[in-house]
Amino acid sequence: MARQLQDVHGLIFHHQRFHEADVLAQMLTKELGFLTVIIHGALKQNSRLAGASVNFSTGTYIIMTSGHGLSTLRNVKNSRQLEHLFSDLTANAYASYLLDLTRHAFTEYEPIGAYYQLVMAVLRRIDQGEDPELLTQLVQLQLLPAYGVGPQFAHCVYGPESRGCPFDYSIQAGGVVCQRHFTRCSRMHLPPAATALMRTLALVPIQQLGQMQIKAASKQITRKAIDRIYGETLDLDLKSKRFLDELRLSEF
Repeated sequence: MARQLQDVHGLIFHHQRFHEADVLAQMLTKELGFLTVIIHGALKQNSRLAGASVNFSTGTYIIMTSGHGLSTLRNVKNSRQLEHLFSDLTANAYASYLLDLTRHAFTEYEPIGAYYQLVMAVLRRIDQGEDPELLTQLVQLQLLPAYGVGPQFAHCVYGPESRGCPFDYSIQAGGVVCQRHFTRCSRMHLPPAATALMRTLALVPIQQLGQMQIKAASKQITRKAIDRIYGETLDLDLKSKRFLDELRLSEF
């Protein structure tokens, strides 16, 4: 495919120096998914593209691309920075992990469909000061199908039951199990309220999710459950996740 100019909408989330005055920047875009661009001369004094390489900046980017390998950033329009994600260490760590987790579910230049709106909506809500832990758990649960893991949260894996009795989660069965079928599989023995929270986060579209006030102890239970689901079903070892876990520990 010949290189051509294309407008893409998205977010720059990581950059590094390349050669003397150039920058390599990783982007999440609505049209092309994840990609890497080179920004020539971004580190030169008075460069018109200097601001384009700032982490957690969003806008419309004009790139020269062939749909694979390195693309080249030519111009940027309507750029603005998500300042809280950039300046706050905790918000930055959550955002970096979410982007890293999403990036590993797709190949470069693979459009990610509705996951783009999901991730961008969550990043904006974290930037506005909403609970990053709860929003991160939502993305973790809703991203599982992109990894080829499609847990059943809508109803019991053994029947049509979707409400009216306590539920638990079974990694072995691949979803939630109602009380009537607890003896049919190994399960996590979660409190019913924790399973209910996970079901909400897994099933509710981000646009319909209002602000939720959840106790720290409850979020810790669901966090451990989600980490266990990821650990036992996917082979991931993300540096961003290790840093986030260390940051959480330091806050206690």
